[in-house]
Amino acid sequence: MPLPSLLEDSAAVRRLEIMTRRIVNNVMAGEYHSAFKGQGMDFHEVREYSMGDDVRHIDWNVSARTGVPHVKRYVEQRELTVFFAIDVSASSIFGSEKRRKRPLAAIVTAVLAFSAIRNNDRVGLMLFSDKVEHFVPPKKGRKHGLRVIRDLLREPEGRGTDITSALKTFNKLQRRKCILFVISDFQQEGLRRELAVAARRHDLIAISVNDPREFSIPNVGLLTLEDAETGNIVLVDTTSSRVRATLAERFKKRRENLRRLLSSLKIDHIELRTDQDFSVPLINFFTARIKRAGG
Repeated sequence: MPLPSLLEDSAAVRRLEIMTRRIVNNVMAGEYHSAFKGQGMDFHEVREYSMGDDVRHIDWNVSARTGVPHVKRYVEQRELTVFFAIDVSASSIFGSEKRRKRPLAAIVTAVLAFSAIRNNDRVGLMLFSDKVEHFVPPKKGRKHGLRVIRDLLREPEGRGTDITSALKTFNKLQRRKCILFVISDFQQEGLRRELAVAARRHDLIAISVNDPREFSIPNVGLLTLEDAETGNIVLVDTTSSRVRATLAERFKKRRENLRRLLSSLKIDHIELRTDQDFSVPLINFFTARIKRAGG
């Protein structure tokens, strides 16, 4: 979905909600709840023992007093805060296939945000380029979820990318632990320190968004390329296999460096492509996370 079609009118948010409703209702809701556990268990009540109850939960004092086995019942302390830090720099409008990076980020954010809202969790938003463009404090409810998606579609002022500054600002504004999704193409270097700080304070998940033309540039003769963030223009001879191989190797190295960095910091990583179904890597992420947690 091209960016302009998301921004044409006020019905864009409603269309995005409808577009993502099926995957939220049929696929994501249960996986989301299982993957993101609450912050602990709260005591709820004492009731008579029933077949199948865990004997470790027997309340021996009440059982002795009444002469009937009773068990303590606990409920999950579920209330979570989910934040989305979205890179809206100029490189996010790049795309060569079905959709551009930014609309893909918007759709994925909508799926995750509505999954969180359905589970009665709070949702917040931070948009950043070379500065923090917009910050929405976390709240609950469908109305707030729609507000988050509406604000996500606003046009940014900056063109560059400064993930480190965005993370520094976020860590100052959000003191309490939350689930933090950072969605970007991660074209910036020197991210280790701020990613490490954010990962210690929050449950951090990195979602990288890439386009197939970053993996491989076709042979189309002389090609004028403009850096969306700096405006610098360079002429590339794509008839040269060596030039194409150099560009492909440069991207491959950047992607591998990001993978190693996130792995070393034990940060979960979801890789998306503009030419592929986004639901598959999302579901794979949740499946792996649930399995890792023993769910």
